Amino acid sequence: MVTPSRLNPEPTWLTVIRLLRWNKPAGRFILMIPALWAVTLASDGKPPLALMVIIILGTLATSAAGCVINDLWDRDIDPQVQRTRTRPLAEKSLSVKVGIVIAFIALGCAGSLAFYLNDLSFWLCVAALPVIICYPLAKRIFPLPQLVLSLAWGFAVLISWTAVTAQLELSAWLLWGATVFWTLGFDTVYAMSDREDDKKIGINSSALFFGSYAADAVGVFFAITAVFLTSLGIVLKLKVGFWITVTIALIGWIVQYFYLRSTKVPKSIYGEIFCQNVLLGFLLLIGMIFA
Repeated sequence: MVTPSRLNPEPTWLTVIRLLRWNKPAGRFILMIPALWAVTLASDGKPPLALMVIIILGTLATSAAGCVINDLWDRDIDPQVQRTRTRPLAEKSLSVKVGIVIAFIALGCAGSLAFYLNDLSFWLCVAALPVIICYPLAKRIFPLPQLVLSLAWGFAVLISWTAVTAQLELSAWLLWGATVFWTLGFDTVYAMSDREDDKKIGINSSALFFGSYAADAVGVFFAITAVFLTSLGIVLKLKVGFWITVTIALIGWIVQYFYLRSTKVPKSIYGEIFCQNVLLGFLLLIGMIFA
C-alpha cells in the first residue's frame, strides 16, 4: 500500500525546516526569552541594537543545533514515542549524514556569532556546548534530564548578561536561578505528555521521577522562579511595570498548577501550558523593558 506521503513527498527544504523545528516557533522563543531578559536588564532596558540582533540570531542557531543533535541521538527512540515519531530522522525522510551536516552548519553559525562577543561571553558559549551536546544522553543515565536542559537554558542568561557587562553579578545569578527553575517547571509539564511511552522504552524524565507528585513538583519550581524574580526586582530596584507582570505570571503559574492537579488532564493541555509559558515569558520581558 502506498502512503499519502509517498504519493505527495514533502519538499526537502520543508523537511529541513521540521528538523530545525522552525515550524514550531514556541520552542525557539522559549530559549530566546531568557536571553532577552538578560540583555534587557543588564543594559537598564536599553540594549544595543547590534547586540540584540546577535543574541536573537545566536539563540535561533543554537536552538536549531540542539534540536538536530537531539534527533541524531534519539533517532532510534523517537519512532517509539507518539509525539516524536514523525520527526525527519525518526521517519528517515532525511539521512543521518544530512542531519550531521546540518548540525555542524547550525553550530558554525552560532560559533561565528560568538566571536562578536567579549571574552567572558565567548568562553561561556564554549562551556555551554558540551551541555547542549550531552543533554539527549541524560535521559538514558540521569533521573532528571530536564535539569540538564534547564542548565543549558541558564547559559542563555549568563552569556547575554556578560555580553553587556563583561562580568557576572548577583543580579545575573538571580536571573539564572529564575530561568533554571522556570525551565525545569515547563519542561516537566512537557515531559508529562510522554510518560507512558518513556516508561515503556525505559528512558528517564522528571515527570516519571516525581510520579504522582509531578504536578506538585511543577508548582514548587514555578514558586521558586517567582522567588528568584522577586529577589531580582528588589536587588535591581525595578519599577511597578516589572511587579505587575511578575504578579500576572505568578497567577498564571498558580492556575496551571491547579489544572495539572485535576483528576483527568487531557494530553493536549501539556502543550498548551508550554505555549502559555512562552506568552508569560514575553509578558515578563515587557515588564523588564518598562522597569
